Amino acid sequence: MTNPIIERLRTQLAEGKDAPLLRFGLGSALFNAREYEEAAEHLAVCVEQMPDHSAAWKLLGRSHMALGSDAEARLAFERGLQVARDKGDVQVEREIGVFLRKLSK
Repeated sequence: MTNPIIERLRTQLAEGKDAPLLRFGLGSALFNAREYEEAAEHLAVCVEQMPDHSAAWKLLGRSHMALGSDAEARLAFERGLQVARDKGDVQVEREIGVFLRKLSK
């Protein structure tokens, strides 16, 4: 079954409404649908467009983890951790710390 949220966001993107929050929303919806590769693609564009989006870095890392790309996951988490610290985003900082510890096991 096709996810209507994913389809709506894909349509907006196809109509030229590209924006970091649209990419984050699409990446998040795809992640939740377990479409990790496409999620990672959209999240990578999101952080390129908005490098200080700590939650996008975290989800990008989680997408790479789900794909078994631990080195890429670590890079995304480390960048996201720095962004979260710079912004004072304590919750994301804690969550990324948990994922980094999981990668180290």
